[in-house]
Amino acid sequence: MAAHEHEFDPDDNFSFGAPERDDGEEEAHDGDLEAIAWQWLLRINPGDEDAATQQFQAFRETLGDDDAQDAVQAALESATDWRASFRVPEDERATLIDAIDTLAERFRVELDWGVEDPTDEVALAGASTHALLDTAYDQLRVAGYTLWTWDTGDDTVAGVMAPRDDDEGMRVIGHALGLDVRPGAG
Repeated sequence: MAAHEHEFDPDDNFSFGAPERDDGEEEAHDGDLEAIAWQWLLRINPGDEDAATQQFQAFRETLGDDDAQDAVQAALESATDWRASFRVPEDERATLIDAIDTLAERFRVELDWGVEDPTDEVALAGASTHALLDTAYDQLRVAGYTLWTWDTGDDTVAGVMAPRDDDEGMRVIGHALGLDVRPGAG
């Protein structure tokens, strides 16, 4: 039975363990990947297991039988985009601010971007994407969260937010998913 055919129990964070072989040893399989993805979703949806569960189901449906690293990343991104993650063109600063504000609202955090109208691209022309990410990072840290970003390999910027008391867990899980996560603009 493929791992994605297992019943999903959101209360059992490691319910996707490898099946036992005839000799009693366990074999690694893509169920481990599902367990890692579930832990990622729990961290980027803190206190909202329902949202994590919905995103996990969407992740599983999108991923199907493809367990290649890029397919896993794409499935996670598709399942969480603008719900628990963002990926926007690097030169669209107003969209970046909107995405980060939308995600920060889940934690009841309002960010001060230092501009009168953060939706005005002209007013934001002098602000770099990295400076905006650093601004969000600093304010989220004060509120108890960390803004994580990673290299997308193209001209977009992607990221998530998670409680700052689990920074090491985010690094470990991000690495296991093939994401070189870094705090803020890195």
